[in-house]
Amino acid sequence: MTWDPRELPDLSGRVYLVTGSNAGLGYFASEQLVRAGAHVIMSARHPNRLSAARAAIRRRVTDAAPDATEPLILDTSNLGSVRSAAASVRGRGPLDGVLLNAGIVHPPKRRQTTVDGNEVVFATNALGHFTLAGELLVPLAAAGGRMVWLGSMSTWLTPYDPVDPQLVDGYTGWRAYVQSKVATAALGFEAARRLNEAGVPVTSVVAHPGYSIGGRTPGIVGVNEPSRAKRFVDNLQAPITQSKEHGAWSLVRALTDPDIVGGEFWGPKTVARGEPRKQAASRITRDTDVAARVWAACEAATGVRWPFDGAAHVATR
Repeated sequence: MTWDPRELPDLSGRVYLVTGSNAGLGYFASEQLVRAGAHVIMSARHPNRLSAARAAIRRRVTDAAPDATEPLILDTSNLGSVRSAAASVRGRGPLDGVLLNAGIVHPPKRRQTTVDGNEVVFATNALGHFTLAGELLVPLAAAGGRMVWLGSMSTWLTPYDPVDPQLVDGYTGWRAYVQSKVATAALGFEAARRLNEAGVPVTSVVAHPGYSIGGRTPGIVGVNEPSRAKRFVDNLQAPITQSKEHGAWSLVRALTDPDIVGGEFWGPKTVARGEPRKQAASRITRDTDVAARVWAACEAATGVRWPFDGAAHVATR
């Protein structure tokens, strides 16, 4: 089908959850979904920032229903927060899709751990979303829904094998970030395989936003307010970058295009920028041995076992 990221198909009646909705890619994905008529559960860690983002959507999408968005407090670095939020979402019924977007882009210089004892970048970017997707598998199956995992160009640049995903030894901020993105993409592809084998009608897709930066993104009060210096520096990179508004296109298409199937990888046309296209993921993220190892590490760290049998049963009722 022809796909215009500026003119999405009608999503009226659809319900989506977007993590990290208060800014960046998560905000623009939420806005684009609302413009197409969807109901969006917007999640973030900070209530005030979440309120500002919802207010921005009300200002910018003037024909949206008053209840087009709803707030959900969710910190993907905290497993208790993830379970609590997932329980709230499960209570509202079938879910058409979840965009697993929230994450740390600028890791700390020194290794830090969460309240659960996990390395903070791996916990925020991978473990929290592994837990959330598993906890929401039944309502996703009830709707024949979709989960979208956020990949990254960094997995081509420095394809670190997450042999030690918690980076107990050899921590650097860059390695922590890249390993977390390798793990996230590998989980998305492994989920697609396991869902298919279990007969669960949930699609798992991986998408990346290219090189999307704040200084080339529209200014929105409470959401994106770059300084003049950042605008200047980011605009120097214009030929190889794009706005986060455009970066969200690939994520939204991966979440909503009915022709996309499980296990696919989507990103901007030129990798760094452009309209969304199906692409080939980096080799390490497609390695089934790496994926099985990361999946086992996530199960051990979170105590979560995805309810494949229960989800398959719900879908066949």
